[in-house]
Amino acid sequence: MSQKLFKEEFVSHLNGTSLGEISLGLSLPPLCLMFRGLVLISLCMENQLLGCSWFVHLLFDFTVLVAPLVFSCTVFSGFLILFPVGLIALNTTLLLQLYNTRRPVVPVRSKHIIDEFLNCKLEAEHIPSVTVFRVSINMLTAVSILAVDFVSFPRRYAKTESYGTGVMDFGVGAFVFANALVCPEVRRKNTQCSQSKEVNVVKQLISVWPFILLGVGRLITVKAADYHEHTSEYGVHWNFFFTLAVVRVASSLLLTHFSVNRSGMLSVIIAVFYQIVLQSTELNMFILHGNTDDVSRTGFLNANREGIFSVIGYVAIYMAGIQVGLFVLTKRITVKDWIPAICWLMFGSFALFTLLWVVQIYIEPVSRRIANLPFCIWIVAQSLYFLSFILLLDLVLLFAKLLSGGSVVPSSWNISHSFNLTQRRISNQKFKPFIQERNASNCCLFEAINRNQLLFFLQSNVMTGIVNMLTDTINTSTAFSIFILLLYMFCNSFIMYVLHMRKITIKYW
Repeated sequence: MSQKLFKEEFVSHLNGTSLGEISLGLSLPPLCLMFRGLVLISLCMENQLLGCSWFVHLLFDFTVLVAPLVFSCTVFSGFLILFPVGLIALNTTLLLQLYNTRRPVVPVRSKHIIDEFLNCKLEAEHIPSVTVFRVSINMLTAVSILAVDFVSFPRRYAKTESYGTGVMDFGVGAFVFANALVCPEVRRKNTQCSQSKEVNVVKQLISVWPFILLGVGRLITVKAADYHEHTSEYGVHWNFFFTLAVVRVASSLLLTHFSVNRSGMLSVIIAVFYQIVLQSTELNMFILHGNTDDVSRTGFLNANREGIFSVIGYVAIYMAGIQVGLFVLTKRITVKDWIPAICWLMFGSFALFTLLWVVQIYIEPVSRRIANLPFCIWIVAQSLYFLSFILLLDLVLLFAKLLSGGSVVPSSWNISHSFNLTQRRISNQKFKPFIQERNASNCCLFEAINRNQLLFFLQSNVMTGIVNMLTDTINTSTAFSIFILLLYMFCNSFIMYVLHMRKITIKYW
């Protein structure tokens, strides 16, 4: 068997893992970000880390935010629960230490502290948790697309063949969901201008040209280099870039005829109708097995059946993401305003997971390859869980900031009002913020990746291809594969960080 066929077989015929393990893994990015924030707050209270260079901040962010993701999906995947348990213990210890070391001039009761926390005002320009959600999905995707080619990456985390839930299956769906959270329709760009809806659709057609160009470039490169590819993912010629382009345009066309506030309803209609067609016709069998058998790939539609028909499911996910984006980006000023919103997101996640359990029993299991109704439900449920968990831990970090007197930590909510608790705070200790607010985002890896997310995704794909062409990934030792993964992610992070420090945004439209 040739090396190409061997690598293709290595990522084929897989069945995924449990929803519990995926949820456990998704708890790592927000827990790591909270740990980073608490460490920075603790250090700033001692006036430390203020004079460090940007490279030191990069190393710190990489060690705390990126390295755990690499280790958790490779050598420590069998002991995954140790990561969240350990991080929860560390975060709790730091938070209690911060609470106990505060020495206000006037004694302050705990109830008064809680009341001030609930009523403190937040900076409303943007919601950091949405950025954290999108960047975390991008980072997890970057790690997985290379790690999957090494034996140290568990096969249960890879994309499933036909049915099942794998970590990488969630990655593709969550990527679409994350794009919808901040799409132009959510940010109300289109509704604020006087241009017609047709003009806005034309703008969307123009804006997706980078995805089309990248899709064509990837197609040509893969075929020319005889690079290994898993055909049953999207087909012979189709790839994820084409899916992103079509989903964006199709959603814009739908919203020319329907109000953006009905995106959730459209999502349900599309997903249910698609499932009815799958069940009542031969479409399900056609997508999985083609016209005659599983190797039949004659004709463009048959050759790319997975990629073409799965677009319908991804459009449903995108529309659901728009509805969630409208809800999350609704202006809320205080912590007290955000607590019910987080509860609703958690309730929505629980309700959808319950529905998923019923649907998988009475209809069919989750299938990324088909992008069926259970897949759509799962992606939205898992995304709501992830987003609500990020929001919840960000509020906990905000509480720590309040205790410290208003420290500024990047990629998290900042207090926009002075409080009595801050004024009565420490009398015998000189206090300085960790970093000036206007420069805070310059020392944050998440903000650096957020500035050029598409470029980060593109360079991750390119570097993955280079590593695969230069390295026999399947026969590489575990230690060397971890070294390659860490070096690969550090190079990705370093490029993004340098561009961010120089305030360079590479935008193609």
